[in-house]
Amino acid sequence: MDYPDVLAWRGGQIEALDQTALPHQIRTLRITTVDELVDAITSLAIRGAPVLGAAGALGVALAVRQGLGEGWDGARLDAEIARIAAARPTAVNLSREVTAVAAVAGSGAAAVEAAALAVLDATAATSYQISERGAAFLVEACGAGPLRVHTHCNTGSLACLGWGTALGVIRALHAGGALGHVIVDETRPLLQGARLTCWELGRLGIEHQLACDGAAPFLISRGHADAVVVGADRIAANGDVANKIGTYSLALAARQAGIPFLVAAPESTIDPATPDGAAIPIEQRPDEEVAAPAAPAGTRALNLAFDITPAELVTAVVTEDRLIRRGQWSTGGGARGSAGSAGR
Repeated sequence: MDYPDVLAWRGGQIEALDQTALPHQIRTLRITTVDELVDAITSLAIRGAPVLGAAGALGVALAVRQGLGEGWDGARLDAEIARIAAARPTAVNLSREVTAVAAVAGSGAAAVEAAALAVLDATAATSYQISERGAAFLVEACGAGPLRVHTHCNTGSLACLGWGTALGVIRALHAGGALGHVIVDETRPLLQGARLTCWELGRLGIEHQLACDGAAPFLISRGHADAVVVGADRIAANGDVANKIGTYSLALAARQAGIPFLVAAPESTIDPATPDGAAIPIEQRPDEEVAAPAAPAGTRALNLAFDITPAELVTAVVTEDRLIRRGQWSTGGGARGSAGSAGR
């Protein structure tokens, strides 16, 4: 899938694939106001850390246009841009790209649009680089394959533009003849794995099986996977990883089974300003997303959208620029990593 099908800027408005409608319906949202964009982000119609960053960048361009049309003053424009940046707190890409594009707002609407479109292009290019480096690392760590890979949530074109991050690594393995099959967690509460990752893998002709989240650690313990590869919404300065709820249990299972646990994410997901996982805000989503399908009316839910995987459980983090192995994170807020196809 080419990334303009997922997110685009056309005629002064944002066009986005409504990911809440998949896999049963392909529906395009045409977003013309900040209110509509914030609603699309909070409802997960637009989702995935890199796509959120790109959508936030386009949102600044949208806010500038709306402000010019409605006569906003500087304070109102700043407030609307801040609303976009805060629409989902855990993924750092959203606020980072909003801040970057907002910095050129004083140069006019055309400059803002150019900066936002540059974020889209860079996001897509980054995912291809992550994919190739991550696939090379897994072949180095596990052998030539065919490899059985376990993944979580959705980290393909829908979430990242281009090939994706974790799913991009899987695509690169497939393209290189090194992939056997994929186990996809359903990923509660909105089933992004079942609805979105299985849809993408099916369109790509990649063999896969769907697993319940609760079964995933047991499947790993029984030797159903050679490696686990996931994405990330924020990586703290010490290497702790925030990702969709359920990731932590996969990391524990991978350590117990002695298989690699690889995190694939762009450099922009690494947040030096966040010292460790304890400092990452964890989004709490509505009760009804978990309770409504089966629980009695009025049941409360602990519906956390993300969990934190400690750095010591992560075999490596792969970005577009480098591969950071376990033990290469420093408490001072940096990481040492090796460039090259497999981080050698």
